[in-house]
Amino acid sequence: MVSIRLAEVRDAAAIAHVHVQSWLTTYNGLVPEEYLASLNEAERVPLWQERLTRDISVFVAEIGSKIVGFAGGGPIREPLAAYDAELYTIYLLEEVQGRGIGKDLLSAVAEALVRKDHTSMLVWVLEQNPAVRFYEKTGAEHLMSKQIEIGGVSLSELGLGWPDLRRWISSTNALPTD
Repeated sequence: MVSIRLAEVRDAAAIAHVHVQSWLTTYNGLVPEEYLASLNEAERVPLWQERLTRDISVFVAEIGSKIVGFAGGGPIREPLAAYDAELYTIYLLEEVQGRGIGKDLLSAVAEALVRKDHTSMLVWVLEQNPAVRFYEKTGAEHLMSKQIEIGGVSLSELGLGWPDLRRWISSTNALPTD
């Protein structure tokens, strides 16, 4: 049984673990090996402790007492016409992908953003990331692309968006699982 709840500062180590492990599996072959090898869970714990004190919405997915995924969002960081919020991050351990947990986390973030008076949401995702299909299945629209650098390599990142969060939330029951 999976439960979704608001993340707390005490979850920082578990979130850092999911963050690094999901990067190792998701981005293997997409970003430089050296960059992936440099990822360090212990270094990410204080970063997550600090992030979890900000006014952003971060949720964790638990199976039993183990955190297996997380997602977070808040105000848009790079202004884009008609979008006021952003899904900053969503990661799941590889062994729990494809069970609908991603959709549940996405819904939790979207609902939290609407409660904070946001109306639309954007996510940036590497073009080669298999998660692009997940976002497309949830109704995200392709908006634009840009180049980013990870580990000294230029990569294409897609901006995908949900222009009407209230309408999207009301239709999520009909969405396919991730």
